Amino acid sequence: METQIDFHTARALLEWQVELGVTDAIGDQPVNRYDLPDQHRPPRTAQVAADQPGQGAPMPMAKPKGPDPVAEARAAARAAGDLDALQAALAAFDHCELKRGARNLVFADGVRGAPVMIIGEAPGRDEDREGRPFVGRAGQLLDRMLAAIGLSRAENVYITNVLPWRPPQNRDPRPDEIAMMTPFLERHVALSAPKAIVLMGNISCQAVLGKRGITRLRGQWQQAMDKPVLPMFHPAYLLRQPSAKRMAWADLLELQAKLRQS
Repeated sequence: METQIDFHTARALLEWQVELGVTDAIGDQPVNRYDLPDQHRPPRTAQVAADQPGQGAPMPMAKPKGPDPVAEARAAARAAGDLDALQAALAAFDHCELKRGARNLVFADGVRGAPVMIIGEAPGRDEDREGRPFVGRAGQLLDRMLAAIGLSRAENVYITNVLPWRPPQNRDPRPDEIAMMTPFLERHVALSAPKAIVLMGNISCQAVLGKRGITRLRGQWQQAMDKPVLPMFHPAYLLRQPSAKRMAWADLLELQAKLRQS
């Protein structure tokens, strides 16, 4: 005997199916798959082969992998015996797409072997045009900040970035770009041998410390790359948030005290 379903019950059932995620009907009548005859069910051996790769159907062949950019960066950086060789190795490294859209390689500025090494994030428009880090408005502010505690890139500061090429539209560097450049950055620090490192901004903290959250990290000395490391607000952030300059001044005094102790 066929059961009749009233309109309201049918509508409630339909709404319930929509809530479950049903979007389309594939037949005029519902099908109870538990009542299907055995010939419509897949053989058990075929089901086992489908559920367990390696049994039954052969496994698809893996595609051959290309060169590992991080491994090649590590080898190139390790082979650099001095800063000039490291700069040449960076210029010859072709796995980073940023290189194709940049005008210049931005390697470093300041005094090689200086006691303070500043690591910024990535070049901006002005840096890309001139081939030196921190030369725009943020760089001018950085120079004033350093001068307030008796430092300058002309005498006792060395400056570089995590990335040597400008990202398009000044976007944040991607994790894969940071990973490719980190071996060069580590070698840069080893060859420069500073007494202290200042990390400017979140990207620098991510590359060197593996952490983000500059508001929480700033002003606290940490150890990385066998050096004392001090995270600070990036000067570009201070231009947007002048109220943070008081905290930046406190961090500069921390740096000054550390240098006096060394």
